[in-house]
Amino acid sequence: MADTRPITDRRVLTMAFPIVISNATVPILGAVDTGVVGQLGEAAPIGAVGIGAIILSSIFWVFGFLRMGTAGMVAQARGAGDAPETGALLVRALMFAVAAGMTLILLQGILFWGAFKVSPASAEVETLARGYLSIRIWSAPAAIAVYGLTGWLIAMERMRSVLVVQLVMNGTNILLDLIFVLEFGWGVEGVAIATLIAEWSGAILGLWLCRAAFMGDQWRDWPRIFDPARLRRMASVNSDIMIRSVLLMAGFVSFLMFSAGLGDLTLAANQILLQFIYITAYALDGFAFAAEALIGQALGAHQRARLRQAAIMCYKWGAIMVSLLALCFALGGGLLIDIMTTAPDVRAEARSYLPWMIAAPLIGVSAWMLDGIFIGATRTADMRNGMLISTPIYFAAVWLFEPLGNHGLWAALMIFFAVRGLTLGLKYPALERAADRP
Repeated sequence: MADTRPITDRRVLTMAFPIVISNATVPILGAVDTGVVGQLGEAAPIGAVGIGAIILSSIFWVFGFLRMGTAGMVAQARGAGDAPETGALLVRALMFAVAAGMTLILLQGILFWGAFKVSPASAEVETLARGYLSIRIWSAPAAIAVYGLTGWLIAMERMRSVLVVQLVMNGTNILLDLIFVLEFGWGVEGVAIATLIAEWSGAILGLWLCRAAFMGDQWRDWPRIFDPARLRRMASVNSDIMIRSVLLMAGFVSFLMFSAGLGDLTLAANQILLQFIYITAYALDGFAFAAEALIGQALGAHQRARLRQAAIMCYKWGAIMVSLLALCFALGGGLLIDIMTTAPDVRAEARSYLPWMIAAPLIGVSAWMLDGIFIGATRTADMRNGMLISTPIYFAAVWLFEPLGNHGLWAALMIFFAVRGLTLGLKYPALERAADRP
């Protein structure tokens, strides 16, 4: 049955804050992974864990579309009161996750060879990293499945369950890191085994938390699950999101590459300043995820007024959050820079670009929040097309502002954020009109 509860501030905040807390645990895990191998007293293990984690995180991140696509489609099925389809969508996502994960395991040799060609390392670091990767790759089906499970839970407004999965995964990982590395002395392999167990634990817990999807017969309604029209829609939605996400990643990766061309000092400063952007994204995720669920439900129920109310409510809280972040960056940005680096020259360089960090949340809020709104509505072609427009404009801005040095580079990134928000904002009226169509 469709959810008819009123959309209130309390409801949005109840949905958002578990995600914000969940995201806050992510950097803690990375710090522990680095810290435990750092106790070995050698540089190579630290580098190996860092490179190995980046390689697999990048590969798994490509499949992040499964979370977004699942959240939007399940929310719409829920809004339409189509309980069997909510279960079938989860089964399709899990089947895809298993297939994709097994494919990665089979292709691991080629993938890792290509990764080290792109990012070469010393022989010792590469040997250790390959050992790490050869263990962690076996968590691929679980890691990708967690995307689908998380998307389903978000669509069902079970954000606390998402938080539980994240806390159990990261808590297990941290505990096993300490045992396997510091107690058993397993080194880099110990970190990999800890993560492997944690990711499978998260997937198993996620399945249990999603057990309502398997209560009826919909999970084995094979004609529905393999319905060609529904499979085509799933493929279309997910492929659009994947293209959008790859272009978004290209923008940030190229930003660092352009930074490197400005010298090591500028690169180090920009790497630190990008953490301000990541903090903003993590903070806004909760409200964007709330928008995914509420917009999808309203669209599935063909309730235009409810859709508009959800969009305004979620955007309002996103705007409040970025205003607070901008204020915090203005008052405490220098302190945050000092915490992240002790190098005086890097501190001074980063501080000279701090005004861009104050502006970034305010300029980027529309892009981040409209992403959530359009994901919930599964208007993924608009997201893809908007990124196809925004990315060339960003690169053109980088070229145009090159004489301005690093200030020009940050100005180009702000333009990237603004154009992303503008392209989606122009398409929003059509999204509302779609709610009127049966």
